[in-house]
Amino acid sequence: METRDQLLIELKQIEKWEKDQKGLWFWERLGRLPFKMLDKLTPKFIQDKIGTLLDELGSYLQTGGQYLSNEKTVFNFIEKKTGQKIHQLADIQDVPVSVMKQAALELGEQRKKVATVQGASTGIGGIFTLAIDIPAVLGISLKTLQEIAMIHGYDPNEKAERVFIIKCLQFSSADVVGKQAIINELSEYGNSDKQTREVISQLQGWREVTVTFTEQFGWKKLFQMIPVAGILFGAFANRSMISDLAEVGTMLYQKRRIIERLGEDERGNL
Repeated sequence: METRDQLLIELKQIEKWEKDQKGLWFWERLGRLPFKMLDKLTPKFIQDKIGTLLDELGSYLQTGGQYLSNEKTVFNFIEKKTGQKIHQLADIQDVPVSVMKQAALELGEQRKKVATVQGASTGIGGIFTLAIDIPAVLGISLKTLQEIAMIHGYDPNEKAERVFIIKCLQFSSADVVGKQAIINELSEYGNSDKQTREVISQLQGWREVTVTFTEQFGWKKLFQMIPVAGILFGAFANRSMISDLAEVGTMLYQKRRIIERLGEDERGNL
């Protein structure tokens, strides 16, 4: 287990990363374009497919649905990193945060490769294969975040944890103001039952929560509709999307675990 000083150093690095989330990247600049233009340029069946993202995210938030990940896969992954037998998520909670971080980064690299192949293969037919890519990349996104959650000892079978995962998804596509609001909202996440209930209450209107994600997703998919050229753009778009998600998930889950351990250390010194 790390010392308190080591945990504080890691926490400062994460806080620096949070401050760096200020620049507007290419996708964010695109996201500021009028969304009426997106409606006009995007065929109706693609709009309908993107619209189903909201329904599927809502289903995931409530029950996990088809997107819940297999714990055993993560347990085997951690066992290889630590050399210790993992029987349940509680066994992971005492793993050093540095090991959790390394495991999450390695997982992110694996998922980026999968997303790249997925985007390239569905970019071959442009608009005709794009409808296949949309639910597939959503599945990769949710699976990546859930596995990062489990790597840090959190259980996505719990509704409160799925709320956190949806917020990570939202953060990855939010603008500067949105990112700061989400960071503030999640800074004390899980520290008490009351705070957890408040966050869940805010998500009763989850369509509003995920609207930023779906708008940004729409722009990325729009450029993938060009046949042949969509191969390169699809590969790049999916890879960058999963890369951003993996980074966000790793940083925000690292912060949660570090803050919890610092709290445990303070209580132990009382």
